[in-house]
Amino acid sequence: MVFTGGDDVAVDIVDDIPADVAIVAADSGLSHAEACGRTVDVAVGDFDSVEPATLQRAEQLGTVIERHPAAKDRTDLALALDRALAMGADEVLVVGGHGGRLDHLLGNVLLLAAPEYAGVRMRWRGGAARATIVQTEAEITGTRGELVSLLPLHGPALGVTAEGLLFPLSDATLAPGTSRGVSNELVAERARIGLTGGVLLVVQPGEQGDLLDGLSPQ
Repeated sequence: MVFTGGDDVAVDIVDDIPADVAIVAADSGLSHAEACGRTVDVAVGDFDSVEPATLQRAEQLGTVIERHPAAKDRTDLALALDRALAMGADEVLVVGGHGGRLDHLLGNVLLLAAPEYAGVRMRWRGGAARATIVQTEAEITGTRGELVSLLPLHGPALGVTAEGLLFPLSDATLAPGTSRGVSNELVAERARIGLTGGVLLVVQPGEQGDLLDGLSPQ
């Protein structure tokens, strides 16, 4: 699990995540992890937005602090994802707060779907919204009637199948910029999304959700 920066997160947002999951914090994500009662294994970043007392408490709990210069060519989130993969992760849940700029939002969405992470199951959670990167197939869960949007990234998504949605898909092609996958909805508590080529961003905006409020800068 990777905690990112941004505004505060709800303290119960990771209640369903096992306590023994390895945790990496990207800069002020360290504060969010602390607020959620989670001890961080490794924290990375320039820590310009972390209180010294927070860093001290983390170190006392055994957190490894990896400092990076403010002038760098990778964001704190990218560094945290790299660290998670170096620790052997094949599944990463990114937890971030609300807030942020459009350029950070788009950059972070594309980062999670980068080819270098193709072998990793990438998910994001923040506020009421959730997102899943689908490179081959994934199962999503939720409540019946919940909105789900399928958005192609990096090019067309090929051979798309969607089961458990109001408007199912079978061997469909979703081109970049298409609105065909927007505002579908769950008809069961589980849905399966698959594709044979390309990348999909599956967004569950939630009752109050707005993805622009999530995937915030680190």
